[in-house]
Amino acid sequence: MTATPGAPPTAAPPPITALLLAGGRGSRMGGVDKGLQAFGGVPLAAHALARLREQTLVPSQIAINANRNLDAYGALGTPVWPDALPDFAGPLAGFLAGLQHCETPLLLTLPCDVPRFSLSLCERLAHALLAQEAEIAMVAAPEDDGPPRTQPVFCLLRRELRDSLARFMAAGGRKIDAWTAQHRQVIVPFDSPNDDPRAFANANTLAELRRLEQHP
Repeated sequence: MTATPGAPPTAAPPPITALLLAGGRGSRMGGVDKGLQAFGGVPLAAHALARLREQTLVPSQIAINANRNLDAYGALGTPVWPDALPDFAGPLAGFLAGLQHCETPLLLTLPCDVPRFSLSLCERLAHALLAQEAEIAMVAAPEDDGPPRTQPVFCLLRRELRDSLARFMAAGGRKIDAWTAQHRQVIVPFDSPNDDPRAFANANTLAELRRLEQHP
């Protein structure tokens, strides 16, 4: 189902933990640790943490999912939760690490390589999830000037999904869409006239990161 833009807010959302996903191999960046690459003079991870603290609905806790350079990430002032699964098992391994540590009813996941994600991200996902009584809320945003497409790493999850995800991954599942399709989900569009059409543009390479930095 898709959330209706401009729908009236529901009751106040419960506390939310935000998890910044920085646990990948960075293969398309030549193997560098993506979250520690500079954007505007600070590491991408630090930039994202600052943006999370500026949300219209500020998460009650913020953590980082990382599998390398744990001290460097810890120095950014938030808990660091590595994957419990070995060998860089992908974003879902980060989701699972977050759900295993999360002490709030809801977990927000987002990647470290999207430096201009919407400042209303947390609020809009939370209100849509509650309004539709969904288990998962997922972003849909324009891509390359085309129509909105789902951005599955930007998810708001109910903590109760932990066991479902653990079973899915234990059976070898790795694709986000294959797991989320098993649950009630709402797609939340970020394509209103007031939304930045490039808010969810990501940087897979260092060249793309420099372009994002140079062209706000």
